[in-house]
Amino acid sequence: MPPIHTKLTELLGIHTPIVGAPMAGASGGALAAQTTLGGGFGFIAAGYDTPENFRSQIHLARSLLNIDEGSRLPIGVGFLGWQLEKQNSSAQELLNIVLNENIQAVWLAFGSDLGRWTKYIHTYNEQVGQDHRVTIFVQISSVDEAVVAMNEWQADVIVAQGIEAGGHGASYALPLLTLVPSILSVTPIPGPLILAAGGLATGAHVASLLTLGAAGVVLGTRFLLSPESLYTDTQRRALIAANSESSVRTMAFDYARKTLGWPRGIDGRALKNATVDDYENGVDIEIIRSKFTEAVQNDDPSRMLIWAGSGVGLMHRIQPAKEIVQELHEQCVASLQTSRAL
Repeated sequence: MPPIHTKLTELLGIHTPIVGAPMAGASGGALAAQTTLGGGFGFIAAGYDTPENFRSQIHLARSLLNIDEGSRLPIGVGFLGWQLEKQNSSAQELLNIVLNENIQAVWLAFGSDLGRWTKYIHTYNEQVGQDHRVTIFVQISSVDEAVVAMNEWQADVIVAQGIEAGGHGASYALPLLTLVPSILSVTPIPGPLILAAGGLATGAHVASLLTLGAAGVVLGTRFLLSPESLYTDTQRRALIAANSESSVRTMAFDYARKTLGWPRGIDGRALKNATVDDYENGVDIEIIRSKFTEAVQNDDPSRMLIWAGSGVGLMHRIQPAKEIVQELHEQCVASLQTSRAL
């Protein structure tokens, strides 16, 4: 299958403009490596990792990609800005590990002071050669945020996340098909690359966003269905069984897990279940937490967390991540070729 040429594929040296999202609790070294092996670009999520486990995931990716220690590792790592900003957080140590490991890209999202960390990486980039330069991805959900990321933070890549996205996102975000053109309309030339994220499931989706002017796309939920993700088989079966109406925005799981600290306006999109019902009905939070913990221990999908974007109803089978990238690429090329005949 011929490559798809965009500014993103040129920047990262990849075959297809498909990026696997960094998803805390799901995107480890195996998923990142297999996404890259498929011709796209994979990310590890730093999430809530310890330095020891984080290093092990990086070394796993390096092993699967057969990349020697010290050589450029063609994956990225995603960080939660609010974790970097916490006092006595280990997240800054994880960021320094990334810089020392010669990883190709860093993704920053959900912080009150992301500019501090983009400056930190820019300073590193000024001190090293081009072979060690880190590409900076910044995730945003509004035009105003995009303008700051372009002009103040000098991001290389801006990820425009629409309201349809699974996992955490901005409750105030526009739908993706409105958000991307709105951001492109204020993007200077030359300027940062704009990627589209949120609710994407098929190669036709990829083609539509490329046609709108995006340099590439980001998918998350689709990659949760790969055996390389850190999701359990129970969670994957629940995703396959779900329809798109099952995907809802909620803070229920953050209260249930005590993962609070997100910036104002940020919530999550997941499969609706009894945990969400209890939260919406005002059940005591300690009862919710107790039942949630029990469900996790018992691998019970009726209460456990299963992040899912609005495109989940279009996902019907478990596939290796490498095959997912290749299938999306083939579908995208077919859709682009079909559109040429119109």
